[in-house]
Amino acid sequence: MLKQLDQRLVGASNEIHAVRELIVKVAHSDATVLIQGESGTGKEVVAKLVHDVSSRAKEPFIAINCGAIPSELLESELFGHEKGSFTGAVASRKGRFEMAEGGTLFLDEIGDMPFAMQVKLLRVLQERSFERVGGIKSIQCNVRIIAATHQDLESKIENKLFRSDLYYRLSIFPIDLPPLRSRSGDIAVLIESFIDRAKRQGEGSLEIAADAIQHLSAYSWPGNVRELSNLVERLMVLYPNQLVGESELPERYLASELTFENSVTGHQLDLLEANQISELFAPIEPLLTDGSVPVLLDAPIDLKTKLADLERDFIIAALDQTDWITAHAANWLKLQRTTLVEKMRKYDIKR
Repeated sequence: MLKQLDQRLVGASNEIHAVRELIVKVAHSDATVLIQGESGTGKEVVAKLVHDVSSRAKEPFIAINCGAIPSELLESELFGHEKGSFTGAVASRKGRFEMAEGGTLFLDEIGDMPFAMQVKLLRVLQERSFERVGGIKSIQCNVRIIAATHQDLESKIENKLFRSDLYYRLSIFPIDLPPLRSRSGDIAVLIESFIDRAKRQGEGSLEIAADAIQHLSAYSWPGNVRELSNLVERLMVLYPNQLVGESELPERYLASELTFENSVTGHQLDLLEANQISELFAPIEPLLTDGSVPVLLDAPIDLKTKLADLERDFIIAALDQTDWITAHAANWLKLQRTTLVEKMRKYDIKR
């Protein structure tokens, strides 16, 4: 089981180790799981792993993207319909709940589910039964629910776009997936796994030079692991069985100044304003100017450590001022809630 987790959820970082541990803990229960993370972080991969290492592994794993189906068709997709229940219903049809009987139903992008449908889904979760559209027969279901979203559901609740009772029903066991930029040390391992997979499938090979890895490790990866996978596939088409260095990388992946960018992460820079940076260099006065006078230091400093300490202090202050409600603290810090939770784990911040 552990080998399967390592092979399919690739990475050696502490963040990925923590996700693997959560998968192992929840897999053998029937607890509802809510996977949160940015687009491209591998939410469906984690959902499938939870299913595959569970006692339901031999039963169906059925996925549905709640944001990709028109709202008027979503009820029929989930619960099925009877013949003649609406125009075009020329025959009775099973929905995803019936297809997933005994197994797992993966509700991807649950944050995009229409508000009216949220009520019906909540009822099914509570009563473990449903009716097809146009039907009167109550159908019992034995299905494990795993939901996923890239959105901040707590903020949607505050804006009355998502039901709080459904959120608490779904988030019995939350799993937060870290963005790739917060585990840049995994990039080389991920690239190697993508190349190995291509070799096994007879799609050729590729080698990435150290200077290219350095640039890729400094990139912010807004598309996360999916974007990295697409880049490797593109490079294999352009440079099959060749060595790819920094000169072969697309321009967007070239970091202009690696020295500073490697010392300070994108999340740390988010929190730095001119008045905050001045606290790093006390007791020098004045420290920041209009740009005509350079900043002077009276002794060498460990900038990375200083920035990390400052970020940790700001996070604790925001949590204290919001009574440790992470959604509110994240708003104070102009962060996504999942990013704040990730940072709290990184700095071991607990109430």
